Amino acid sequence: MKKIILLAVVAAAAVPFLAVRSQAPAPAGFEHWTAADLRTLDKTLAAKSASDSHHSAAQVISDYPNDLYMAAHREADGVPELHETQADVFFVESGTATLVVGGTLVNGETTAPHEKRNGKIEGGVRQKLSAGDVVRIPANVPHQMVLDGGKEFTYFVVKIKGY
Repeated sequence: MKKIILLAVVAAAAVPFLAVRSQAPAPAGFEHWTAADLRTLDKTLAAKSASDSHHSAAQVISDYPNDLYMAAHREADGVPELHETQADVFFVESGTATLVVGGTLVNGETTAPHEKRNGKIEGGVRQKLSAGDVVRIPANVPHQMVLDGGKEFTYFVVKIKGY
């Protein structure tokens, strides 16, 4: 009798684990990027940045109505930019940089709808960034990535749309 009860307890304990390992399809819109996936993409972007005039490369991974996901790699300072209708969230993967954020974008040029680039930022604050850091930049806030002599900087970007 004790063996039957023990067997019943073991079987009941295993049921939740079986449900977790279900072969049911993931819900629509679910995304999972492994660390290995991102490292492979980062290597591809590093190679592309070598031939880019701005020494940077980025690739959109997924684009949804309210949010967009991309990987970015740079080996030189970025240009000042401002997104009128999107907030940015950066997850720093490797390297160090200084983010100039806030202030006023002076002489920025419209390069796409609701996007301004170039010019210069006056009155921004400087924030040091390194691997593991996460920053959120609200819509309509000028920002620029400066490498400060660093050799490379790799980050994952989430753009939140609709502001």
